[in-house]
Amino acid sequence: MTILDEIIAFKRKEIEQRASTHPIKLLEQSIYFNSDCVSLKKYILRDDKSGIIAEFKRKSPSKGNINAYADVEKVTIGYMQAGASALSVLTDNHFFGGKNSDLITARKFNFCPILRKDFTISEYQIIEAKSIGADAILLIAAVLTKEEITRFSKLAFQLGMEILLEIHTQEELDKYIPEISLVGINNRNLKTFEVDYENSIRLANQLPENTVKIAESGINNPKKIMDLKAHGFDGFLIGENFMKTAEPEITAKKFIEQINLTRNVIA
Repeated sequence: MTILDEIIAFKRKEIEQRASTHPIKLLEQSIYFNSDCVSLKKYILRDDKSGIIAEFKRKSPSKGNINAYADVEKVTIGYMQAGASALSVLTDNHFFGGKNSDLITARKFNFCPILRKDFTISEYQIIEAKSIGADAILLIAAVLTKEEITRFSKLAFQLGMEILLEIHTQEELDKYIPEISLVGINNRNLKTFEVDYENSIRLANQLPENTVKIAESGINNPKKIMDLKAHGFDGFLIGENFMKTAEPEITAKKFIEQINLTRNVIA
């Protein structure tokens, strides 16, 4: 059993338990449930932003604790002040140390798109995401069928949210549906944790031209951002590279400043 299999097996039990204590009717009473969402797609494409989706992540199964005691308010506000296009917040607790309250806090202090980063395998989680203030959710093609992706996307769109579909292989690309305009290509294989940029570029070239392409994982150099931009990528999800430092928001600021300097030199 891979770590991904282990996560999904645990997630199924977790959702069943959570749905019994926090039923959908209760989720629908949230102050965020009927609020308008901020478009992740529009913010990624804004010229005055960096294209970076800055992630708040406390730990991971492969690295253990990354920044276990980071302050959500301080880091997320700092990310947006640094010029990030959007936020990604891990809400899985068992494997990543996240909490729904982390996203709620980020929502309270930031007017920007917030991606709920979790392992979505049920409609319940989509409704839950809306109830905690998420503007977009992640669907991981590796753990979903094309039918599930279609069904989950339809519900998310009905709630006003956007979908970021994550792929890594040709088989997962075949699960793409044209209704989804944001596709994240994970540079890292979730089964082996190896990083392969060439694989990401190859997959990106097969997507429709109007798809907003997001490069995910293993990005630790501003020059790599410019290289990926040259291959058609619009956005870049970065978490560990920021979160492993004492002040993630300051690291993000310096990183984005370097991107802007490189961009100006090229221009």
